[in-house]
Amino acid sequence: MKKLVALMLVGAMTAAMVTGCGSSADTSASTDAAAEDTAEATEDTAEAAEDTAADAKSDLAYVKEKGTLVVGITEFEPMDYKDENGEWIGFDADMAKAFAESLGVTAEFQVIDWDNKILELEGKTIDCVWNGMTLTDEVTSAMECTNAYLNNAQVVVVPADVADQYQDEESLKDLSFAVEAGSAGEAEVSALGLNYTPVSSQADALMEVASKSSDAAVIDSLMAGAMIGEGTGYADLTYTIGLNSEEYGVGFRKGSDLAAALNDYFTTSLEDGSMEKVAETYGVQAALIK
Repeated sequence: MKKLVALMLVGAMTAAMVTGCGSSADTSASTDAAAEDTAEATEDTAEAAEDTAADAKSDLAYVKEKGTLVVGITEFEPMDYKDENGEWIGFDADMAKAFAESLGVTAEFQVIDWDNKILELEGKTIDCVWNGMTLTDEVTSAMECTNAYLNNAQVVVVPADVADQYQDEESLKDLSFAVEAGSAGEAEVSALGLNYTPVSSQADALMEVASKSSDAAVIDSLMAGAMIGEGTGYADLTYTIGLNSEEYGVGFRKGSDLAAALNDYFTTSLEDGSMEKVAETYGVQAALIK
């Protein structure tokens, strides 16, 4: 009987030891798993903090870090166009180069589809839209825009030999128009209910009229003054009536601090006369907003 009790006690102690060992192993495994989860969570938090810091970095710091200011443009004389050496020049191009230099970076010019300018900005393929851009409600709601720097209007361009027939809005109703897609010109002809074909640029709109593929075009008055009429490549075209009055501004990503930096630069360059000197080079000084 004593042997039986002893054996029972030994068995109970053994079971207790086995159970105790099992609890210890489970606790150790749980502790290791918890530690691993904590480490992963800490790593995720650190990565999230890095992403937040990157997102919070100012556009000004971003541009300075990469060393370039990428300017979204279309070919648009006298604002942005190429000289005989293939160099981008024009009032906007020259001002963009000067502004970039003031930041210690280089201006690079990227031709864009004007209708996709907001997507280009948001995708960071460009840093700004600086190309005689009209400050429409759509633009100012989607971009961080500068103060207006030039006055402009949308004007009707027709062959010079029929210009006397198109001197008011009523006379335009039977014409077919070519306009730049996504432009203020498109907005004007659309609002008037006119028949039009969207094209890639204002330059293309002029070619449509010159080739007689369209009866007329609506383009910026500053472009019309530089590109059509006597002494230009479109001597047989002229412009008649203006459809509106508007102002140009430069657009950056929403919330960008580059807009304020450019406003400061505009103020300085107006005060020291350098902006007016550039305007005189391209014949737009009368449109300058001071």
